Amino acid sequence: MIYTIRTTIGRENMVMAEIENMVKMRGFEIKALIHPEKLKGYVMVEGKESDIREVIHDMRHVKGIIGKPVEIDKIKQFLETKDKELEVHKGDLIEIIGGPFKRERGKITRVGKGEVTVELLEAAVSIPITVTIDSIRIVEKTKESEGVKDE
Repeated sequence: MIYTIRTTIGRENMVMAEIENMVKMRGFEIKALIHPEKLKGYVMVEGKESDIREVIHDMRHVKGIIGKPVEIDKIKQFLETKDKELEVHKGDLIEIIGGPFKRERGKITRVGKGEVTVELLEAAVSIPITVTIDSIRIVEKTKESEGVKDE
């Protein structure tokens, strides 16, 4: 069964290390530990409930077990990695959706690994800025990039 342990935010990895040490020293029936990055303050533990309760009893940074066991379907989204990256090309028109240049529009001048260099369209002076691909949204594709996509 998979149980959710509530921890102090930022101490999830410390709690996991302490649980791992207790399992190695005393042989508790705990099979897996995971701390999904999106769930701050929580650690998922697979094992026997009585062993989990005994391991975390009086452990620093642990606030307790949350309710009933969790179904694997409920946490599957935290276990699967997503490598879906936005496909961008030089010349694409974009809008910045995060950071200090939020809501600014620009044209991509260079594409790097995980980031793009953009010239802002409405700036008085053309200054190239580099932003992560996660912080942009494509407004209009260039003819060249549309052609590449269709092949």
